[in-house]
Amino acid sequence: MKHLAALIALPLAALAVPAYAVEESPASNNDSATVNVTGNVANLCILGDPSLPNVDVGQMVNTSGAQVGKIATIGNQVVNLPNSFCNFAGTQVGVTTSALLGPAGTPPASFSRAVNYTATASGWAAANAAATSGAAFDGSTPSASGSGGTQNGPKLNTIVVTLSSFTVPENRLLVAGQYNGTVTITLGPVPSQGS
Repeated sequence: MKHLAALIALPLAALAVPAYAVEESPASNNDSATVNVTGNVANLCILGDPSLPNVDVGQMVNTSGAQVGKIATIGNQVVNLPNSFCNFAGTQVGVTTSALLGPAGTPPASFSRAVNYTATASGWAAANAAATSGAAFDGSTPSASGSGGTQNGPKLNTIVVTLSSFTVPENRLLVAGQYNGTVTITLGPVPSQGS
């Protein structure tokens, strides 16, 4: 009987002792890491395609009247450069004009081979860029340049170039022939001082 009591007491004793199971943290089934992603964007300025790649002002002299042979009134000519942009701050538009020059050689007395005009570029900064050619009657010193104000942020806009104020040095008669000139528009960073 003692044995039976001991056998019954043993399982009860085992139940009375608290179970101390070793609990291990389960292995994590996920983890994370951070990868930095970098890139850069270059400074970029683009001029849109000119709406008129060639400007033909036509017949430039009066063919009758009191001013016959002298420069006629030539209306303003407008060229648009749509979708022009710079993606950074501190940019400006510049304009260089080259007078319309006729046939080479020194013209005779009372004649000119040069037609001067003003080119103005607007639509970029508060101050427009403008340049007026100042060629002499013989065509010397035909070019002039000017810069506009500073644009202080990235910008997308249409730059409008207006050609106006066509004149002849000393209001001379014009030598017959084909006349050619150019307008160059630049868009880019404001040049640093001393450059």
